[in-house]
Amino acid sequence: MDEQNKNLILATLLSFLVITIWMMLFPPQQPEPDLTVPDATELALPDEASPPPADNAAEPAQGAQAPAIAPALAEAPRVIIETPELSGSISLLGGRIDDLQLKLYRVDLGKDSDIVTLFRPEGETEAYYALHGWAAGAGLDPALVPGPATLWQLESGDILRPDAPVTLIWDNGAGLIFRRTIAVDDKYMFTITQSVHNTGDTPRRLAPYGVIRRHGMPSDLTGFYILHEGAILQSGEEMSELGYKDLRKADPDPKWGAAATVIPSAGNGWIGFTDHYWMSTLIPAAESAFDGVLKYYQSADLYTAWAALETLDIAPGTTASVESRLFAGAKEWETIRNYERDEGVYRFIDSIDWGWFFFITKPMFALLHYLNKLIGNMGWSIIVLTFVVKAALLPLAYKSYVSMAKMKELQPEMEKLKERAGEDRQKLQKEMMELYKREKVNPASGCLPIFLQIPIFFSLYKVIFVTLELRHAPWIGWIRDLSAPDPSSILNLFGLLPYAPPEPGSLLSIFSLGVLPILLGISMWLQQKLNPAPTDPTQKMIFAWMPWVFMFMLGQFASGLVLYWITSNVLTFAQQYLIMRSHGHTPDVFGNILSSFKRKPKDDA
Repeated sequence: MDEQNKNLILATLLSFLVITIWMMLFPPQQPEPDLTVPDATELALPDEASPPPADNAAEPAQGAQAPAIAPALAEAPRVIIETPELSGSISLLGGRIDDLQLKLYRVDLGKDSDIVTLFRPEGETEAYYALHGWAAGAGLDPALVPGPATLWQLESGDILRPDAPVTLIWDNGAGLIFRRTIAVDDKYMFTITQSVHNTGDTPRRLAPYGVIRRHGMPSDLTGFYILHEGAILQSGEEMSELGYKDLRKADPDPKWGAAATVIPSAGNGWIGFTDHYWMSTLIPAAESAFDGVLKYYQSADLYTAWAALETLDIAPGTTASVESRLFAGAKEWETIRNYERDEGVYRFIDSIDWGWFFFITKPMFALLHYLNKLIGNMGWSIIVLTFVVKAALLPLAYKSYVSMAKMKELQPEMEKLKERAGEDRQKLQKEMMELYKREKVNPASGCLPIFLQIPIFFSLYKVIFVTLELRHAPWIGWIRDLSAPDPSSILNLFGLLPYAPPEPGSLLSIFSLGVLPILLGISMWLQQKLNPAPTDPTQKMIFAWMPWVFMFMLGQFASGLVLYWITSNVLTFAQQYLIMRSHGHTPDVFGNILSSFKRKPKDDA
């Protein structure tokens, strides 16, 4: 068997096997059925509405009913939020940040598409919001500390803008005056300063907290195993990622009155929920210890992420204050990186799910991001990135192609060895190994560049799938979203016929190939034609079908990934052609193409 063809078959089959196993192990998961948001009265149970316990706090009364929240929310005054990238409002009931839209992002590519909504008030479908408050220590009635149902007053400010914070105030009438100052930057970071002034004559113990509450699972879950969606908690050097199923399976915790996962943090921590492209996280001060608590209340279908800070002692006539932050917005790589580098949010860049090959994925995306800033088009940036990857692998590819060329030069000698060895396979293998050693040829080196392409391919797939910068990123003409499959279809002659292509997920969508997948198949087929077809019938059949199998396999992959593969195939073709010519062997590409269309004459009877 021609060793060059043998290596190519082996490497391609391994690539095919890896992709097939990947798709079997990580198939798209069907989203769980949408759960109905419960009535506001169901959310009023004390174990769901009460704050986390402070040190030495009294146990909450069981069975008591708190007033319904949703009607009061609708009537409570609001403070407008207006920044370059955010719009929304804060409800003075609880001081909730519960109405937030991302002005730079649309739900889809439609002309009339709504902007993305991140936070929604309690009582709306898929309610999702952030709260801050204080837990009462021993000897202090929990009704005398601010919680979800506290109606605050606006003390200063009118509209929350960058460099224009607002301050809320609440006097409990029993010697404690609470203030909450909320500031926001020009991106997605809120700074919340909570203070309490003890005007009485009794020392008080209070514990500040922040909580993000999510009513039901989000309806836009991708359900894809290569992407984490759910709770995320950074504690020191450890990152914990728990899906919504994990939260539901947690053991009941008597202290917290619900299924709970408690992860203490000595500092450098943050906690919240992450979606495909959006995220909300509570970020205590870097030096602050806190308990990260992830809870699920089955009766209300309520997921919560708490940052419960250490209990403070407030002496009479003194004031205590605590500052923390809330990130609520888009997972923009540069924005998140700047929060990590410039504002000390430890390992914040890891809130983007970089995957197993993070050591490749992170620098690959950084390069792609800078190329896009330079070029201004993500599609062309992917093509340039492919050139960079190929240039980096060129020394190895050159060595590989040289080895393959030498293998071709050794073919006459290897044929002689086969004749001398006859049926003695052991003798043939021994003499072939001696020949390779004498001529300094490594028969496996031809596979190495292809093996290295596998983690690069998966890393780029991860980059395109998880990063916000590829979402709705156009290239040319009909490719308006590089994170989505090619929308054109051969079944309607790429838009020439007045028929819509099959819906994704339908049986016919498998055959609904776009322009890019077809170009991918052609580029793989042309790459094969650098060498004559193998004489072995089995090899020949595998080679004949392989490009078209890959064409259908990758037809529903993201356009950006298919674009990378096409560019890689073209560059590989050019590299191999030039290297083969430099070693005295000019590939007869046109002749090999013609021979593939010739019929093999039938043997005479």
